[in-house]
Amino acid sequence: MKEMILQTKVKVCGVDELSAADRELVEAARKATYSSYAVYSKFNVGAAVRLEGGEVVTGSNQENAAYPSGLCAERTTIFWANSQYPSKPVEALAIAARNEEGELATPISPCGACRQVILETENRYGRPIRIILYGAKECYVVEDGIKALLPLSFGSEFLE
Repeated sequence: MKEMILQTKVKVCGVDELSAADRELVEAARKATYSSYAVYSKFNVGAAVRLEGGEVVTGSNQENAAYPSGLCAERTTIFWANSQYPSKPVEALAIAARNEEGELATPISPCGACRQVILETENRYGRPIRIILYGAKECYVVEDGIKALLPLSFGSEFLE
């Protein structure tokens, strides 16, 4: 029997250590938390993507009393970007969250379904997406794309 060791490289920094473009993307995600419809969980998530060429698209989580019918901020944002700008690859994704007490101190990470959608978007455009997870005390930056957060992922190669 062999053993595999999976490692994830994540940069930890303050928002002030991000580039101007990344700070702009994080600010867009933070602002998007205020368009969230989270009347049940009171957990507001915003996401922002930067497309090739610099266009920024935002989205937020949208809940429903029938919980499975809601949609996460990441998927809302990526689906809208992919449908409105189908020829522009997603270069970076920022995610921010707040609750009734304010912004979370530490970053949140995308759920499994969102990770799968990010993977499909990377495959669609043939490039990794830089992921910035915002927290009021620190940010996590994943340079290598979603596979760093979704090891042993399921992709289209399994369907062939």
